[in-house]
Amino acid sequence: METRELRYFVAVAEELHFGRAAQRLAIAQPPLSRAIQQLERRLGVDLLHRTARAIALTKAGAVLLEEARLALEAVEAAERRTRRAAADRPGMVLATKAGASTELLSKLLDAYAADPRAVAVEVMLCGPGEPEGLLRKGRADVALLHRPYDLTAGFDTEDLHTEQQVVVLPAGHPLADRSHLSMAEVNALTDLPLPRWPRRDGSYPDGPGPQVRDHTQLTQLIALGRACALMPESLRTQLRHDHAIVPVPDAPAVTTVIAWPPHSTSQAVANLVRTAINL
Repeated sequence: METRELRYFVAVAEELHFGRAAQRLAIAQPPLSRAIQQLERRLGVDLLHRTARAIALTKAGAVLLEEARLALEAVEAAERRTRRAAADRPGMVLATKAGASTELLSKLLDAYAADPRAVAVEVMLCGPGEPEGLLRKGRADVALLHRPYDLTAGFDTEDLHTEQQVVVLPAGHPLADRSHLSMAEVNALTDLPLPRWPRRDGSYPDGPGPQVRDHTQLTQLIALGRACALMPESLRTQLRHDHAIVPVPDAPAVTTVIAWPPHSTSQAVANLVRTAINL
């Protein structure tokens, strides 16, 4: 398969309309239709259910859509990393969620800067879930991720720090003075639903909680009595007087990991990882 064919198929699979896909790709519709038919003949499977009014993905088409996205991301990542490797000024990009692992990140950058082999590090502060995507797409060379919230499959990783979670409530809430809460009790807070974070495709899961995109938005909603949230314990230092914090012992622990592509040959990345492990 050619990357051109994969891009064509992804456009059709996401739009589920040949006309819109052709417009998105800036090509005519007939060659797009022929390209998809040729791809189906080569694979020996139907990728789309076609009717007079609509098209839909077959089971094989759904599999190819996911695999094609990963393949195209890998190609784009290779292009970006190759260009950065040829840059006159060596450096690397580190992606991390804004507001998370602040103390650890500061220690890491200070310790790495003291290494005589250190190169310039550009820090990209992102929203939840974004560091993983930047690393997969080659926009970052290394990232700080947080299990179980971030997916680390496909990366090389080293665990750096594990901590328990707490629930953040508005100050003055009836449960704010409890010594601890269980996950069952947190999930039962109908007056303070848990927030809904966007998925990788930008959509939101169903549920009663508010849609949120960043930490600042979430903390304000909590202070207003519109939500509660589970957070790593270390984030308590960034909260305000109008928040209350209660430990949740049976919540899954959060592990901060440093992650990088398994095929990376960057000595700078290797040195940064070594520094992180020895903190």
